[in-house]
Amino acid sequence: MHAIKTVSLTKYYGQSRGIIDLNLSVDEGDFFGFIGPNGAGKSTTIRTLMGLIAPSSGTAEIFGLDIVKQKQEILPSIGYMPSEASFYRNMRAGEIIRLSASLRHKNCRREAKRLCRRLALDTEKKIGELSLGNRKKVSIVCALQHKPALCVLDEPTSGLDPLIQREFYAILEERNAEGTTIFLSSHVLSEIERYCRHAAVIRQGKLLISDSLENLGHTGTKKVTIRGVDAPPALEHMKDIRKNGDAISFLYNGTPDVLLKALAYLPLTDVDISEPDLEEVFMHYYSEEGKDFT
Repeated sequence: MHAIKTVSLTKYYGQSRGIIDLNLSVDEGDFFGFIGPNGAGKSTTIRTLMGLIAPSSGTAEIFGLDIVKQKQEILPSIGYMPSEASFYRNMRAGEIIRLSASLRHKNCRREAKRLCRRLALDTEKKIGELSLGNRKKVSIVCALQHKPALCVLDEPTSGLDPLIQREFYAILEERNAEGTTIFLSSHVLSEIERYCRHAAVIRQGKLLISDSLENLGHTGTKKVTIRGVDAPPALEHMKDIRKNGDAISFLYNGTPDVLLKALAYLPLTDVDISEPDLEEVFMHYYSEEGKDFT
């Protein structure tokens, strides 16, 4: 079964673009990354799935249930963490966490205590006294304490220090091993590469690609670094040309024989042709000119 499935899901804010014809599938039990630059449509997608905003057109299902018609049946199985959570400033962190559990009519004290301990959260402090990182911790506990079947996390690690980030992902990996589906948005590519099995790239409201991390990293693109010349050869299918000291590097997605013939005519002192880093590949999905590399 699909944990999440959208068909031509579209959201406009008046005349402004939100997301356009989004067709996305996330299998139950997956650890899925939703990648895109700020303003790409990640939060709009998530808020639509959560029923916080209504779609303009198209459909979406969570565990086979329609997000509009069966919203109330869906929500108990979801743990949602917004990118920016707002809490009552005069309430203590522990009170917010207990309020969240009571709204779900669940006793989550044992799991909440365990999560607070692992995240080093002081539950006696008032929300207004907490840093951004500690407010994020409160949001994490509220999203996870009821052990949902699906965790939907929007930019979850912004504001967290590296040690807490590592512990947070350790918790997610444990939940995922138990069968929980993890769906998280991020623009931190290293996190996606390290923890996710599948990912989708969104830009300007449109889904560009969705695949396994392994396949996303094998696009046929090569990273070429040359030395001994002041400029690279004039070739089609070249992107991201950079000069660093005496080295010139670029990504190339054309045929190998054309590249090798062009390089053979240059007075090179060194050449290196290798697989690009996953981050380098993804950056082209982010850029307007990068669409030629898909």
